[in-house]
Amino acid sequence: MIEFLQANKTTVIQIFLILYVIISVLVLLLYIIDKLKAKNYLWRIPEFTLLIAPWLFGSLGGILGVFLIRHKSKHWYFIISNIFAFIAHIILLIYLLQL
Repeated sequence: MIEFLQANKTTVIQIFLILYVIISVLVLLLYIIDKLKAKNYLWRIPEFTLLIAPWLFGSLGGILGVFLIRHKSKHWYFIISNIFAFIAHIILLIYLLQL
């Protein structure tokens, strides 16, 4: 497995970045949809989903959701969770770059 990653390092990093961008956009959409539902008093997306989604390679979307559209920005655990997920993803990317 390591040999495959070393031989195709550029491909692995490109796949990681493409997935990261796609999933981040989806997570941002989750935050936007939940904010719109909150404004219209509709059934909301569970907080657990909004907390877990950034850890599934969507941390940039979660950070943008919290700070750009200001959704869940008063809840410290959303801010901390998104930032920690982002740091974990940066560490993973650095690890992939060093293979």
